[in-house]
Amino acid sequence: MDIFGVGSSRRSRSADAVITGAGSGIGAAFAVELARRGGRIVCSDIDEPAAHKTAQQIAAGGGKAVALACDVTRVEEVYRLAEEAQSWFCGPPTLVINNAGVGAGGAFIGDTELADWNWVLNINLWGPIHGCHVFTPILREAGRPAGIINVASAAAFGAIPGMAAYNVSKAGVLSLSETLAAELAGTGVNVTVLCPTFVKTNIVDAGRISTHATHLADQLMRWTGFSAQRVAQMCLDTNDRGRLYCMPQPDARIVWGIKRLTPTVFTRAAGLTTRITN
Repeated sequence: MDIFGVGSSRRSRSADAVITGAGSGIGAAFAVELARRGGRIVCSDIDEPAAHKTAQQIAAGGGKAVALACDVTRVEEVYRLAEEAQSWFCGPPTLVINNAGVGAGGAFIGDTELADWNWVLNINLWGPIHGCHVFTPILREAGRPAGIINVASAAAFGAIPGMAAYNVSKAGVLSLSETLAAELAGTGVNVTVLCPTFVKTNIVDAGRISTHATHLADQLMRWTGFSAQRVAQMCLDTNDRGRLYCMPQPDARIVWGIKRLTPTVFTRAAGLTTRITN
């Protein structure tokens, strides 16, 4: 028995999956990979044309997908998403991926606008909260093997200065996922939290990030970033194995280990490094 889950399964095969933020990036990669594994996919995004583009890509490859608009900051829209998904599946989903998110950074606490705090937390934290609140009872009461994946970040535990709102939002998703995994232990619903470092997506362009931070992030994505497809594949396999944490890149696992072993040293080093690079 795996101490991090309920044993090995193949939940990602022939899944009935609901994915938020499926119009681009990791969300689109999850959708395409799940369709490749024989699943039926509800591609949800606040940008409905982008969701349609992903669904059309899946259909062009012979897969089954539908696009639905959803603003994850509005719980009534998430309830509607659940209703429409169950109608399309003719039953409950077997996999829910709370992926919708935005990037933000470049200013220290006190300088970051409170409007940016609200914007980031409403999407990055309240989005997964709404998704888990609405879909967890549905999956639990269905009484069959299922999965929930929440997309966080290595920023959840590697709190780099200048990214407070983003760090806090992702730390909240990590804690949400750990709590949910404990509450669902033994039910057959596996919870996985995805904590990557840099993934080659458009999150920098779509976020509220300073020019300096954008340039640095672009460089790091180019040098060390994994493709969204690779990250999605690794995360689905992790959920299949019943494991809670998915840290695709070696640097994420290194940061996780250092932070847990020497938290004070890590925090001071992060602060000093930021001052030097700025």
